[in-house]
Amino acid sequence: MKKKSIVTGGAGFIGSNLVDKLLKIGHKVIVLDNFVSGRRKNLSHHKTKNLEIVKIDISKNNNLVKYFNNTDYVFHLAGLAEIIPSIKNPTKYYNNNVIGTLNVVEAAKKVKVKKFIYAASSSCYGIPKKYPTSENEKISTQHPYGLTKFLGEEIVMSYASIFKMPNISLRFFNVYGPRLNTSSQYSAVFGNFLNQKAQNKPLTIVGNGKQTRDFIHVDDLTRAFVKLINRRIVNKIYNLGSGKETSINKIANLFGGKKIYIPRRPKEPNRSCANILKLKKDTGWKPLINIEEGVERLKQ
Repeated sequence: MKKKSIVTGGAGFIGSNLVDKLLKIGHKVIVLDNFVSGRRKNLSHHKTKNLEIVKIDISKNNNLVKYFNNTDYVFHLAGLAEIIPSIKNPTKYYNNNVIGTLNVVEAAKKVKVKKFIYAASSSCYGIPKKYPTSENEKISTQHPYGLTKFLGEEIVMSYASIFKMPNISLRFFNVYGPRLNTSSQYSAVFGNFLNQKAQNKPLTIVGNGKQTRDFIHVDDLTRAFVKLINRRIVNKIYNLGSGKETSINKIANLFGGKKIYIPRRPKEPNRSCANILKLKKDTGWKPLINIEEGVERLKQ
């Protein structure tokens, strides 16, 4: 019997890369996506009966269980993921990231899945006191996006302890790779640089560019998912990053071309770096793609 997996947000950047990985290892996959930020073309290269795509808004539909019957694994990646729009419309973010998560975890509970993995965010740490930042760092959300992703995690981990669900939460740091969204005006640095490069425009760098981020390639991230479903690990929270800091100036230099500097945005941390020792110790996973190789792949 093939393993059956559900990927919410499976037409998005990270979700579609995870779908690639799951199909490759022989899973039957159902994608649940409302196509607000996800795109059908992210999955159009798959010509297989092992992939089913359902257009659905998980935040408005609490009758999801019919899709979950006989499901082994649920990967909950659906949600809204930009900071500035979350400040402009917190209710929309609450509905998508909190109510949506509750609906998905409820459906998964009813069918007794083998593993439920939630895509959380390192934004829950705000501006941390320690680097590399561990999972024990104080929670300090700075905007509705960070708050709603953390509330989603609280639901998932509460269900793990109350209902003995086999749940895991992964706090993503800065993910990049193929199919990254380049069309949003709020795109993260890689999306902006790719878009500007395609239009022969100078790369815009916020502040002086010396600020660092922990960038993890999506291939390394999806490998961690597969490691976790093959381990008897439940009710745990893990950071998922590269464990290395890279400056924005370095990324710009790897892309090459002209650069212009624009003013800093408020409440942006100077640094970001994940302590990934817990995940490495529990699963044997480690990131394999360094930033130079990752950028080179994107430029091809």
